[in-house]
This record gives sequence, C-alpha cells and structure tokens, in this order.
Amino acid sequence: MDPLRTWLFAPGNHARKVEKVFTVGADAVVLDLEDAVALEQKVATRATVVDALKTRPERASRGYIRVNSSDTDFCYGDLQEVIGPWLDGIMLPKVESASQLQMIDWLIGQIERERGMAVGGLDILPIIETGRGVAAIDEIAQAGTRIKRVSFGAGDFTNDMGMVWTPEEGELSHARSVIALASRIAGLDAPIDTVFIDLADSTHLEQSARTALALGFRGKLCIHPAQIAPVNAVFTPSAEEVARAQKHVEAFAAAEAEGSASIQVDGYFVDYPIYEKALRTLELMAAIEAKAT
Repeated sequence: MDPLRTWLFAPGNHARKVEKVFTVGADAVVLDLEDAVALEQKVATRATVVDALKTRPERASRGYIRVNSSDTDFCYGDLQEVIGPWLDGIMLPKVESASQLQMIDWLIGQIERERGMAVGGLDILPIIETGRGVAAIDEIAQAGTRIKRVSFGAGDFTNDMGMVWTPEEGELSHARSVIALASRIAGLDAPIDTVFIDLADSTHLEQSARTALALGFRGKLCIHPAQIAPVNAVFTPSAEEVARAQKHVEAFAAAEAEGSASIQVDGYFVDYPIYEKALRTLELMAAIEAKAT
C-alpha cells in the first residue's frame, strides 16, 4: 500500500513553485501543463517539467504531469515530450468516456514500447470534471485500462453544470458518491477528491476533506503547500483510531479462535466487517509510518 493522501499542483512554467513543490510533504506532485499555463507557454513548458523531474530522481513525492485534455491540439505533443523513466504518471483532465481513456492508454503504451519502458508501467489518473464524465463514470471506471484510481475536479464540474460551488459543498455530494461507488464496483483504489480553492478558509478545507473521507475517498488534490498538513492529517488515522483498531483486531482474533464471530469491545459491536475495517486502518497507518522513515 502506498498512501497517496495529498496531490499538490504546481504550474509547470513557474520555476520557484516547481522547485518548492517537492519539499513540502505532499505524497504526489503534479506539474501542470494545463490550466495553470498560458497557451503561448504550453509547448515550451514541456521541457521545463521534464527537467524538473530528471533532476530529482530520489524525490520523496511521486512525480506526475497533468497534460492538456485529449480534445486539444496539445495533448499528443505533451505525451510525446514528457513520457520517460523520470515520470510516475500522467494526470488526464476532462475524461468523459471509456473510449477517450482507452485511446490515451493505448497511445501511452506505444510511447512506452518505443522508449524501452515497461508497457503499462506509467500510471494514468483521470480527472472526472464534467457532467458527461460523471454520467459516464461507470464505463470509465470499467474501461479495462491501466488506471488504478480516478479523481474528481469540482471547479470545471460546477462550471460545466452551472452550479454554485459553496464552502459547504453540499452540491457535490451526488458526484462524489457516484464516483466512489463506481470505483468500488470496478475494483479500483479509492478515488482522489477535488481541490479546495479558498486558500483563506482552513475550516471548510478540513470539512471538505472529512466529507470526502466519509464518502470513500482516500486523498485530495491540493493547490497550495499550506493545504498539505491539514489534508494529510484528515486522511491519516488518529492515535485514537489506531488504538481502537488494534484493540478490535486483538479482541476479535481471540474471540474467533474460540468460535465467536461477533463480540462487544468497550460497548462497540465488532463482527467481520468491523474487524476487516480495523485491519485496513492498521495497514494504512503502517504504510504511512514506513513512508515517513
């Protein structure tokens, strides 16, 4: 298990931000060629983001590049120029169909083969961020591609849908829920939640992350280094949760050995689903601690 709680964006054409982004504790870094880069700078920025990854072969964070969407004139050139052994994955925006994802998966596979890389080795993280994308999430998740998980982008989604993106984010509940459900049905890892754009509102940032966690997400896209610590904290089991999980696992294992599969622990009902959830909590915490050493 590789905990990927925080995915921090940095504009690919902003040298100071690119330099800093690898040092602030994000689990994954996303160097951006899409929304954060002006049209006239997109082509030149490709070499910049590749150089940034090449010079950090021992980086603690995974290194991704967000390319431009497949319906633009830039996507093919982006993929041709940025794919190499320095890269962990491609973030693909505005995915709206299984065929779109399958096409990009095939194209990346051809580039990998031409460059002597393992075909399928690079991750693809689709962003579901339009009404069409949400409506097609089942077929996207089950498209038979290399993807391990999907992510949600509320900025483009609310714009596409004409929604008001409120601090409380109640309007996002349906989209988040269907994305989480489709991910589970397809056997994917838990999805990654949208960015939170109000950098001055730490209260609703934490609430946004906790809402996503409750719905089945296990990480969040971030747009500023100050968001990393609070988001990491939400997606990291607390000391109390770990202690409770440990107690549940130990008590249930002892009871199961004596033929019982449902017990009470400190007034809390524990059966197989609760036991399995406790095991996942301990596994996650062990992975987080191992990553920190």
